Amino acid sequence: MITTANTLQDAKRQRLFLLLCGIFLTNALIAEIVGGKIFSVESLLGIPPAQLLIGGQRLDFNMTAGVVNWPVVFITSDIINEYFGHKGVKRISFLTAGFIVYTFITIFVSTKLPPAQFWLDLNNTDKEGNVFNINDAFSKIFNQGLGIMIGSIVAFLLGQLLDVFVFSWLRRKTGSRFIWLRATGSTMFSQLIDSFLVIGIAFYIFGNWDLKQVFSVGSINYLYKGIVAILLTPLLYIAHYFIDKYLGKEYAEELSHKAAYE
Repeated sequence: MITTANTLQDAKRQRLFLLLCGIFLTNALIAEIVGGKIFSVESLLGIPPAQLLIGGQRLDFNMTAGVVNWPVVFITSDIINEYFGHKGVKRISFLTAGFIVYTFITIFVSTKLPPAQFWLDLNNTDKEGNVFNINDAFSKIFNQGLGIMIGSIVAFLLGQLLDVFVFSWLRRKTGSRFIWLRATGSTMFSQLIDSFLVIGIAFYIFGNWDLKQVFSVGSINYLYKGIVAILLTPLLYIAHYFIDKYLGKEYAEELSHKAAYE
């Protein structure tokens, strides 16, 4: 028998799923769009270059701007998995991959549109007075290229599927305990693949990097993602607290148990 309480709980569950999917999708798309900018972590923190010796090369923490948003994607993915199971994560992952493809296609088309002359004239110099072509800058920033697009989508999907598998496996082994273990463990494993795959496809298969460069830069990316995954673990507990309070602890635990064995 369907009661008013059941209907209210189902409505809350659906609103929660939509909110989490919106956060996941938005941050994944933003990360892909801004991923063309490389920034220095050391300069941001005001510290000297790291000069880590990896693969025979001394490397600094020069990261894609997309790393600002990807940790939110990892955390949201784990929360969706916790309450809605691997099917929920797979649905939003494939949907997001489709939107990423759509976004890249739309951006590519926009870079090919002829620029308005007044737009070029109004923006023909930079703030120092140097000659500046805003249309070329727009195309160079947004049109990342086929290799990066393919690498990003393949790495994203494979990373998400691996994250789902490891998270679900650890969830069945640990039950409701050790949230930090299944969240951090699944992220560390999936990002080990993701960190090297996207670079390998984009810059080794479609580019001119050698395997040594792929290994070196991939190692820096993985090290960074691992540190961030550990530092953000407390946010998972905070999210669990508010979700349990929103859904009701008993109903939230029922959802979590069902998600683990669906």
